[in-house]
Amino acid sequence: MLDTSDLAPDFTLPCTGDGGDVTLADLRGKPIVLFFYPRDNTPGCTKESIGFSNQLQAFAEAGALVFGISKDSLKKHDNFISKHALTTPLLSDANGTMCEDYGTWTEKTLYGKTHWGIERSTFLIDAQGRIARIWRKVKVDGHVEEVLAAAQAL
Repeated sequence: MLDTSDLAPDFTLPCTGDGGDVTLADLRGKPIVLFFYPRDNTPGCTKESIGFSNQLQAFAEAGALVFGISKDSLKKHDNFISKHALTTPLLSDANGTMCEDYGTWTEKTLYGKTHWGIERSTFLIDAQGRIARIWRKVKVDGHVEEVLAAAQAL
């Protein structure tokens, strides 16, 4: 399990927009916010993604880049972005490697049944590539503001 001050696991994943890949090592020198969410177009995920999109300029002013990650395909991400006018870039971890590396692919219980899924989690990575803060089992209300304050404090 990852902890603060650990070196963030590197990744290369396809990103919405221009269709290019994003590699963590290429982003060194800037703080990075990675928010993992279960699935596009579900109520909590939509609210969280809209929240990050609404604050994207404030994150940019703090020098931080923000990326949302789920196992959904780029096509689903593009539809999600269009439907909700999102501005936050989304990464597709279709094979789940990044979710496993960051410990967000977990066993969950819903209505008494267990299944595997993405635990809503956010990682703030400092400019040197180390994990500065981790939020696990995120409750959406107030979360974006808390992450923004932590990014501004770096």
